[in-house]
Amino acid sequence: MSNPMQEIVIDKVVVNIGVGQAGDRLNKAARVVEMLTNRKPVFTTAKRTVRDFNVRKGLQIGVKVTLRKNDAVEFLKKALYAKGYKIPHYSFDRQGNAYFGIADYTDFKGMKYDPEIGIFGMDIAVVLKRRGGYRLERRRVNRKHLPSKIRVTREESMEFLEKNFNVQVVR
Repeated sequence: MSNPMQEIVIDKVVVNIGVGQAGDRLNKAARVVEMLTNRKPVFTTAKRTVRDFNVRKGLQIGVKVTLRKNDAVEFLKKALYAKGYKIPHYSFDRQGNAYFGIADYTDFKGMKYDPEIGIFGMDIAVVLKRRGGYRLERRRVNRKHLPSKIRVTREESMEFLEKNFNVQVVR
């Protein structure tokens, strides 16, 4: 690649566990996320009331952690190992981001089942960007729409993960 600002890099990796209820189960999910990422998780709240699930607006129903830079790369390697280095093609969106789930935290290398915690699955979002960044769209003065040459496409993100993390995209 001739222009170093066109290089694709990992912007962030977000680890999310949605529990759907507050209380002891939510605290156990927070412990799982903290064990896996070595970061203190943030509690997420319900945006609206859903009576069928006994969820009220503002109730804490999940935990998440956002990892950036080297932490994101290291965690992504562990998560891809747990996934068997295979991601289906439909896990990539048009903006070049990848989303996949892991059914149980014991799939990670070195993690043992703890009957006190139970079984928790998680969603992982990998956000990719070009080194030039998306500042054009987010700055306060002279904000502009992002041209297509700065955006990361679905095919480019698949190629990036295949090349850098030895991921097999299952089509």
